[in-house]
Amino acid sequence: MRTIHTDTIIENIKEMCIQANLCLSEDVEEALKRGVQKEESPLGEKVLSQLQENLKIAAQEHIPICQDTGMAVVFLKIGQDLHIEGQNLEDAVNEGIRQGYQEGYLRKSIVRDPVERENTRDNTPGVIHYEIVPGEQLEITVAPKGFGSENMSRIYMLKPADGLEGIKSAILETVKSAGPNACPPIVVGVGIGGNFEKCAWLSKKALTRSLGEASPVPYVRELEAEMLEKINRTGIGPAGLGGTVTALGVNIETYPTHIAGMPVAVNICCHVNRHVKRVL
Repeated sequence: MRTIHTDTIIENIKEMCIQANLCLSEDVEEALKRGVQKEESPLGEKVLSQLQENLKIAAQEHIPICQDTGMAVVFLKIGQDLHIEGQNLEDAVNEGIRQGYQEGYLRKSIVRDPVERENTRDNTPGVIHYEIVPGEQLEITVAPKGFGSENMSRIYMLKPADGLEGIKSAILETVKSAGPNACPPIVVGVGIGGNFEKCAWLSKKALTRSLGEASPVPYVRELEAEMLEKINRTGIGPAGLGGTVTALGVNIETYPTHIAGMPVAVNICCHVNRHVKRVL
């Protein structure tokens, strides 16, 4: 059995919070470059070029890509043969977030209570998802999520009879309703199956999959390509100013579900689709 100390976890999460907010992941950056070449609208092409320039400035000046440095979402895949020593794991994760947002001079956006609205002043707590998997490694994915796009996300409790067409309609309806408010070009994460909360988790997890990695499931892979094409035909375009690149990618994850239901969650992310992964 392998042992890891929570001090190591804290240090890595601190670094990952800063890295995610200052440097866009390579897959999304490459998708942006392709978007400039594909965009047919001169204004849309100009917007995409400005977004690329923003990335360069952020990297050079060591400043956040976006002023909304998000709510920290952390996915942990914990090997069942791994022993974690030190403090409570959840406390350690939040300590890593706290240090990252304070030392990185990142905006603190979290309020202690959803009604009373008092800022916690260190961007904690984060939203933490745990999975127990075989092995003795710890895989950490840090994905800060801004709320301009988060607020545009939706859950649908469809009927099985709605089928694939119902799923397609739900995705398109969400994107069209979001319009310019989600800061396009967007990345669309979709979760299908499970129950109410599982499909939402799937849609969030889908956003952390590389845009260059297609689904291994044939019908899902086809659906991803079809929805990307249809979203880009809506004409919303970069910054909502019109064009042919409304989305950089559509990632879909599925899970078994009940015979009486077909839950679908659509989690929209702006072009700043931040995610950093490390294996300890």
